[in-house]
Amino acid sequence: MAAAGGGDRLTDLPEEILLYILSMLPNSRQVVRTSHHSISTQKIIVNLTKKNILDYAASVNRELHYWRSCEKIKSFRVFPYSYQDFIAHDVDLWVHFALNIGKVEEFTLKFCYFDSLDFAYKFPEFAYTNTVLRNLVLGFCRLRPSGNVKWSNLVSLSIGDAGMTEGIVVGIRRLEISSVKLRKLIVTIYETESADDDDQDYCVEIHAPHIRHLELSGLCYDKMHFQLRNVASLVTAVLSLNVYFFDLEENLEKECRYLQELLHHVANVKNLELGPWCIECLSILEFKGWPVPPSSWKFLKLNAALEQYDYPGICSFLSSSSGLETLVIDWCHPKPRKLLSMYTNEDERRRRFETHSFNCSLPHLKFFKFINFYGKPSEKKFVHPLIKCLCKNATALKKSVIACNFRRRDVFWNYVGRSS
Repeated sequence: MAAAGGGDRLTDLPEEILLYILSMLPNSRQVVRTSHHSISTQKIIVNLTKKNILDYAASVNRELHYWRSCEKIKSFRVFPYSYQDFIAHDVDLWVHFALNIGKVEEFTLKFCYFDSLDFAYKFPEFAYTNTVLRNLVLGFCRLRPSGNVKWSNLVSLSIGDAGMTEGIVVGIRRLEISSVKLRKLIVTIYETESADDDDQDYCVEIHAPHIRHLELSGLCYDKMHFQLRNVASLVTAVLSLNVYFFDLEENLEKECRYLQELLHHVANVKNLELGPWCIECLSILEFKGWPVPPSSWKFLKLNAALEQYDYPGICSFLSSSSGLETLVIDWCHPKPRKLLSMYTNEDERRRRFETHSFNCSLPHLKFFKFINFYGKPSEKKFVHPLIKCLCKNATALKKSVIACNFRRRDVFWNYVGRSS
């Protein structure tokens, strides 16, 4: 498809649109050339056969042969579906091309699936030294450097979909980042295995005094978790972890203490985002009478399909956030609730909800927004009290918005958009 001036109108499209168009095609092996400064390869549809994987590797290799003649390549992104040992040499070639030949500033290598950490792609030793790379995104890769890591120009590091076994996340027990330039760290755990030693806890310590943006997400089982040791420069923290204990009744208090510890280390950030597990634990902590320490949050986002009995925990949490300026609640993460029901009975939860009063002051709150809200008003009785509390206590409120998702015959009240 040629443009009027002789160019290629297709490759000028944004990458997201290109990938969507390609996903509609019958051919499952696609290579996207997004510009003369960027390479992006994606496996849209896959059949897990050796031939499919080898064909995909060959298509990437052919594309790299074409790009060798380019003077400057800014970014290289490759998304194989599955890693197998028989393409180890090919993947090493892609890493070598990106870091040593193309000298890219942005490199993404994300495998969509693998069986276990033992069969994950081992990031090659030569790749731990680089002076050009600024943004690095890895998914389903093992990081086990034999020496020091020297990414002197790195600004953003994302370790995604990492396996955690016996306290080792992608080969790391202690993640110490002393670089002044590295400001963004994202770590996602996809699965953990309970340790054989029942008396020992395993954790990944994060020492990153200069990090300004930290995201922790994924699933942590039993005795394995993160510990923040030195994150004094944090401005933004996103806690989207799900922590699962096999013996829930016995370890429930430990689970809540884990959240307390995380919140303690992010009390001074300006922007905080919490996932469903964190929000559910807040209600348990409120039932236990845990005093919420003062915080410096200016922006708070809660990502969960809230339930009635989340209300006391959220109100208690907000009571420590007197400096809060923006509150966003996103209902886009529905999930079954089990923790609160195991800690309290229905009568106690109902009594706590009906007698709860919210008398704190939010003198700096200027904006609150509820998005992706859905359901019938009769099923969301706590929303009205929450909105009433916010409007009453936020004396500086300038704007509030509720964006609803309509489903079938759901009927909503008139809080679709309101501003003063």
